[in-house]
Amino acid sequence: MSQRGAEAGAEQAAASARRRVEAVWRIESARIVATLTRVTGDFGLAEDLAQEALLDALAQWPRDGVPANPGAWLTAVAKRRAIDLWRRRERLDARLAAIAHDLEEGQRRDPEAAPWDPDEIQDDVLRLVFIACHPVLSREAQVALTLRVVGGLTSEEIGRAFMIPTATVQQRIVRAKRTLAAAHVPVESPPREEHRERLASVLGVVYLIFNEGYAATSGPDWMRPELALEAVRLARVLASLVPGESEVHGLLALLELQSSRFAARVTREGEPVLLGDQDRRRWDRGAIARGRAALARADALGRGRGAFALQAGIAECHAVAASTASTDWEQIVVLYEALGRIAPSPVVELNRAVAVSMATGPASALRIVEELERDGSLAGTAMLPSVRGELLAQLGRREEAVDALAEAARRVGNERERDVLLGKVRALEEGAR
Repeated sequence: MSQRGAEAGAEQAAASARRRVEAVWRIESARIVATLTRVTGDFGLAEDLAQEALLDALAQWPRDGVPANPGAWLTAVAKRRAIDLWRRRERLDARLAAIAHDLEEGQRRDPEAAPWDPDEIQDDVLRLVFIACHPVLSREAQVALTLRVVGGLTSEEIGRAFMIPTATVQQRIVRAKRTLAAAHVPVESPPREEHRERLASVLGVVYLIFNEGYAATSGPDWMRPELALEAVRLARVLASLVPGESEVHGLLALLELQSSRFAARVTREGEPVLLGDQDRRRWDRGAIARGRAALARADALGRGRGAFALQAGIAECHAVAASTASTDWEQIVVLYEALGRIAPSPVVELNRAVAVSMATGPASALRIVEELERDGSLAGTAMLPSVRGELLAQLGRREEAVDALAEAARRVGNERERDVLLGKVRALEEGAR
């Protein structure tokens, strides 16, 4: 092989290793930070150590190759850095000795073995969520911090999710860490009597994590299933931890039912497939069954459906229908109306407009969208012009539809979603010729 060929091969190997580092970090970061938080007893320190281990990986893996168990490697490196830090601080205490002993024993038994117990990891991650949702933090800080350390989202991605500047997200996270440290928040799960108090924030965070995986706000991929499935896993853990809370089952039902469509939501090339075009034979019937069972458990508690259970009811209408045409759209409209009363938001109203268009036609739905435009609460988002464009196209107002869909394409952050919108624009323009 020529020198040029060897250099090209080395560059490809290095690029492959870097991509592997990024993929591993996306999947494993929550577990790693959660494990380190339990080990060090310091939430902020845990994230710093994990980031330092990530930098080591970025430097070493392209050169030395990716280890057989990347998550174990990152955690072990972070633990060693913790030991080094404590040694420098002359705090070689029982904690240090215990961690060092654990590392040595684990590596002696199996150098490639994961340094954690999977059952314990589940508790670690959940504990991390409850710490990040501690009452001393504002709701905005709780959500931002949990998405960062548990969901593994970047500050930019969180900003897109909340439609706020990245700098604002970064400030919230920094302030949240300082607040947790100043309040001496213990690194432990809250007492059971405090679960309900923190539950609303926790459920909201899990839901947002799922949404980011279900429809990524940025980047080249339409979905990030690993992130969404992590949210499903957290919801299952929550349901087992607090089985008497109906909204936990409602959230789990919603996430199971939504995740049942994953295989049908993209083509082999990763292109988005909208609900009406999906091959329903590819929907995961097991996930649908689990979702319907969770919704039944929520109903059985007899407290009426909350916001998540109502959304799960909407997802269930889709899940049991053989086709878009045979979907019970009138029932979906009713469920959206109920959702709008207990959890009003412009997004709920926009979704209601879509359901109304299917139940009674686009004209009445367009009036709802125009009211939202006058309200201005969704100004600057891609959602509003996207739905407006669809309705205008159905009404035969082609030029206005093209303008609205093109505006939506300019605003959207996800490349795959942009391609879909631009495809609709081209189809309308070609139809006019």
